Amino acid sequence: MRISQVAAQLYTLRDYIQTPPEIASTLKRVREIGYTAVQISGMGPIDEEELARIFDGEGLVCCATHEPGDLIISQPEMIVERLEKLNCQYTAYPYPAGVKLDTVEDVRAFTSGLDAAGKVLFDFDKTLCYHNHHIEFRRIGGRTILDAIYSDTDPRWVRGEIDTYWVQYGGEDPVAWCERLKGRLPLLHMKDYAIGSDNQPVFAEIGGGNLDWKRIVAAAESSGCEWFIIEQDTCPVDPFESLKISFDYVRDHLCS
Repeated sequence: MRISQVAAQLYTLRDYIQTPPEIASTLKRVREIGYTAVQISGMGPIDEEELARIFDGEGLVCCATHEPGDLIISQPEMIVERLEKLNCQYTAYPYPAGVKLDTVEDVRAFTSGLDAAGKVLFDFDKTLCYHNHHIEFRRIGGRTILDAIYSDTDPRWVRGEIDTYWVQYGGEDPVAWCERLKGRLPLLHMKDYAIGSDNQPVFAEIGGGNLDWKRIVAAAESSGCEWFIIEQDTCPVDPFESLKISFDYVRDHLCS
């Protein structure tokens, strides 16, 4: 992994990117930390052309986006248009909000929708990935929902954005999932998993939790990962400081 492949997930800074002036100042601070790429998520409204100008001015690349799941399924052509304006290859389905996933038929309908949307993006030289949480590790019909998502979609149309924290939280192994998606894992969400003083799982800066990052990164690299995206849903300190702590650890301990 090279440091140029490390990106910041802007959802970590969602409270600071709700207006165009906030977005501009936040991206400047992200670049000052050392990041040269970001993934868009949790951002307030801004014209794509203006956002692209800010990226260019700061020397940042938009490596991926998160878009509303219902929009990805119902209007994939609109997602293609947005990605084109941002000079971006990847988007990821962020979360199945409001999607019923209680039966085999429900899961089949969901995976069919992902597959169809992914083909539209593929036809326009864009790529749909899937971002997991822990809910996809629920078993329906003898297998997990995440297993169904990757087994029942075309590997060309639907690719992976494995989230290390949520895989661990769901009771499975981040390394194993990186290995399973060999050739199908362009994006990885690097998010550490720790146990807090209340004995409950908590989000941690990279290197501050219990995940085996050297093995995870090696498995992701072997599977062809292009972007290693640092995210922290909640931070014990200022989120800019959390992103810096994680960036510094990755640069000093995991990058070649």
